Parts: sequence; C-alpha cells; structure tokens
Amino acid sequence: MDINPPNAASLFADQKCRKSSFCNFFPAASLFCLGLFIGSALLASDYREKFSGWDWRIIDKSQSSNTSTCANRRRPRGSEALPEGIVASSSDLEMRPLWDSAEGSLSSSSNLFAMAVGIKQKDLVNKMVAKFLSNDFVVMLFHYDGVVDEWKDLEWSYRVIHVSAFNQTKWWFAKRFLHPDIVAGYKYIFLWDEDLGVEDFHPDKYISIIKTEGLEISQPALDPTKSEVHHQITARGRRSVVHRRTFKLGGPGKGCGSNSTAPPCTGWIEMMAPVFSRAAWRCVWYMIQNDLIHAWGLDTQLGYCAQGDRIKNVGIVDAEYIVHYNRPTLGGGIENKSDSQSHNDTSETEKVESEAQSRSHKHDPRVEVRRQSYIELAIFRKRWKKAVKEDECWTDPYPQAAKDNIMA
Repeated sequence: MDINPPNAASLFADQKCRKSSFCNFFPAASLFCLGLFIGSALLASDYREKFSGWDWRIIDKSQSSNTSTCANRRRPRGSEALPEGIVASSSDLEMRPLWDSAEGSLSSSSNLFAMAVGIKQKDLVNKMVAKFLSNDFVVMLFHYDGVVDEWKDLEWSYRVIHVSAFNQTKWWFAKRFLHPDIVAGYKYIFLWDEDLGVEDFHPDKYISIIKTEGLEISQPALDPTKSEVHHQITARGRRSVVHRRTFKLGGPGKGCGSNSTAPPCTGWIEMMAPVFSRAAWRCVWYMIQNDLIHAWGLDTQLGYCAQGDRIKNVGIVDAEYIVHYNRPTLGGGIENKSDSQSHNDTSETEKVESEAQSRSHKHDPRVEVRRQSYIELAIFRKRWKKAVKEDECWTDPYPQAAKDNIMA
C-alpha cells in the first residue's frame, strides 16, 4: 500500500492557515478584553457615583448634624460618659420605703420646711412641725445641740429628716444640705428659726397668698403685741394682706418714705423666717458664703435674687402672721431644764445672787456669737464690694439704691 509522503507545499499552507486563524483571533480577543475592562471601569465608577458617594454624603451630613447637636447639649458636669436618658440631675428629700415602693404609690410633697433646733425649744418646735406636716410639707430638722434621741417620743419624729452637727447655724446646714439640685422638686423652701409661734399661721393659706402676690422672697409678719420686733417693716399691718415697704421718720439717709428704694425700707425681709421660691433659693444658695455661718449681711442683698424687681417681688405677709419669742439658745443664753428645776427650790434672793455670780464668773457664749456675727458682716460686705469691682460683665440693677442703703 502506497502512502504518499506529505507535500512540503501543503504543510506550509496548513501552517500558514493556522497562523492566520490565530492572528485573526488574538486581536478580537484583545479588543473584547479591552472592552470588558473599560466597561467594568465605567460601571464601577457609575456605581460609586450613584451609591457609595451618595451614601457617604448622608453619613457625613448626619455625623455633622449629630456633632452640632451634641456640642450644644448642656450636660451636668461629670455625666458626659453616660447616655443622657440615665442621668438623674436632681434629687429630693422624700424618704422611701424598703419595700412596696411600686411606681406611683408614693405621694410627693411640693414644699419644704427646714429649721435649726435644740432640745430646749422642744415645745415650740413640736407645734411648728405638726402644723407643717399636716399641710403635706417635707420637714427637715437641723440639730445644732447634737441631741436627736430625745425627740423620738413625738409622734412625728420618724416622719421627718434629722441632721445633727454640734453648734452649727441654720445657714451652715442650709449651705451643705439644701443644695438647689436637692431641693429642686419643691416650689417653696421655708427656712425658719425655732423660737416662733404659729398658732395664727396657716401654711396653705400663706402659699396661696404669695403665689397670688408674686412674692419670690417673703416672710410672715410678726404680731407686734406678742413679739420682739427688731425691724419696723416686719410688724404686722392689720389693714393689708401684704406690705412691701415701711415708713419711718429720720434724717437724710436714715428715714423710710414712699421714694425709698433700698433695704430695710423696701425689698427686704428679716432672716428669722424667710420663705424662698425655688428659683430665688437657687440664687440665694450661691450667695451664702461657705465660711460665714451667721449669714449677716445676706438680708440686704436678698433682693438681687428676687427674679425681677425686688420692690415688687419681696414682701411681708400680714394676713398670715407669727410670734417671735426671741429665745436664743444656739451657743447658750437659756438655762437648761435641770438648772431651771434646781432654781425652783431656792428663794428669789438666792436666784438673783446665783445669776449675778454666774454672769461674773462664767463666759457668756452669746456675746462671742454676736461679736463673730459682726466680724462676718464686715467680711461679707468687703467680699461683695470686691466682687462688684472685679466683675466687668455684671451690671448692678440697683446702683443708686446701693448708695441709699441705710444698713450698708
């Protein structure tokens, strides 16, 4: 069988044909790949432009908005690490039960009565506390003599808050235990002395009057027939519900008339039985000096905290009045019960001789208290003048009245 050997010409032709086919395929494949690459690039660019870019703009805008909102949000100092909804920025003085404290089951009082007390005034304190508790007040007692257990026999003892610190004034207690954020839940804060009679006083009626009259800082008038009245403006007027000024004859800068604009002629109360609105107390608390525990001088400046015109917003309530017995016991001044009982067994002559010897041999702490009060008054006035001089951003709303203040 003859097998013809391949022809050289035909082999060459076949190779040429295959080469030609490859050459034709390669450019086409190259063009296809190039088109695919360019198309992918265009699609990717279009995708980023339509989706990615649009999404980032929203995120950027949202973040910018959130940053601006958060920057403008006021947060209590120290709470920045917490989510806002969990921050409890205020408190109150309500006592809570250890159990059965279901939400909504506890009644909340809207006013606070606080008083510095000593056991020697137990009779007067008992009457005051009972009256204020019956009018749904929260009551807080500051025990300046350190005696707390001897109050436990009174029915209300376990219903009030007791704070004890020896030989401290009510202003010392108030500065430390009545911070504005603690008492923010109370509409009015009564901060009274212990030597007051409340037989003719009705807390609910009093609050109704000061709300109607717009009094931010006030006090009940003193019954002039039974009280020791130190300042004429505090004496009760029988023909008025409220009075805001007093009239007194005197020389230039000493009398009080219809044109008077400064304490104690107007815009002034005494410090024995002050009543503050929530907003006024926040201001007053900041003015109380931490180291000046007698608070002398504070009375003449209370009008700056009256939330407006002190001539209108500070006043004395005549319709609801009290009695000032003037029984100073903080720091001494009244014999204790055992001393008084021992005196009952002696003659009148022996009592006089004993008291005379006592005064001559014993140091009277009340004299020292009064001396310290005058020292603190001078310090407070100096601090006020310095603060006014140094604060370039503060404008005195009563510049002329400051010159006319006969107590300055």
